[in-house]
Amino acid sequence: MKRTSYVHGYSVREDKRLEDQAKTLAELLHGDIVYPAGSRVLEAGCGIGAKTVTLAANSPAAKFLSIDISEESLQKARQLIQSKGLTNVEFQQADIFNLPFPEESFDHIFVCFVLEHLEAPAEALIRLKKVLRTGGTLTAIEGDHGSAYFYPDSEYAKRNIRCLIDLQAKTGGNSLIGRQLYPLLTGCGFRDVRVTPKAVYADSSRPEMVEGFTKNTFTAMVEGVREQALSSGMIDEKSWEKGIADLYRTSESDGVFNYTFFKAVGVK
Repeated sequence: MKRTSYVHGYSVREDKRLEDQAKTLAELLHGDIVYPAGSRVLEAGCGIGAKTVTLAANSPAAKFLSIDISEESLQKARQLIQSKGLTNVEFQQADIFNLPFPEESFDHIFVCFVLEHLEAPAEALIRLKKVLRTGGTLTAIEGDHGSAYFYPDSEYAKRNIRCLIDLQAKTGGNSLIGRQLYPLLTGCGFRDVRVTPKAVYADSSRPEMVEGFTKNTFTAMVEGVREQALSSGMIDEKSWEKGIADLYRTSESDGVFNYTFFKAVGVK
């Protein structure tokens, strides 16, 4: 198996978390991504289109083909793009490991929060590289759950986060992949690879980040694996609830939360 099950699951709640995440992080992660007019861009693993909206709006004269393996997610993405009045995006159901495109079909490729869910991310990058034209770029963005730190500190909260990391690893994924983007891209033959760390910092002077990231993105993501963590015996219910309470505690007036994403750009 090269693709793993999606550890966060498919649900209305998860859709809302993805939307909140995309809105909160749009400027930080995607604000500087502008593709030239006429460019043909492949977005690999578009999900419900939460990131597609920003990409398409930032580059109105580029043409996007956004793919995902889930037809249900693609239907939601189509509706979202239509609701925003964007006309430069097409959607297609496709598998990253079996891309139905000729070699060198795209000028640029964008893949965000996808590699962490794949058992063979290097193979995925090699497959994507084949459909990228020579001289074109691939942009990969991933988080790294090992980069989370916060105040007040809590061993219970750290244990909850560890449950998420271990659950994802159990299914073949890797939620610590952000720190590995440079060796991954260079190992797959991309050149001029540049990795930029993108830190999310939240305290009470930045209420939009506290609400959008600390609560609605990160803590909600950890909460989403509660049943899996408990049923697998990784943690007991009392410890889990204490850890979640401590994560929410970091969103109070004296709390601080910090997390790092990694953005890599490589040239074929």
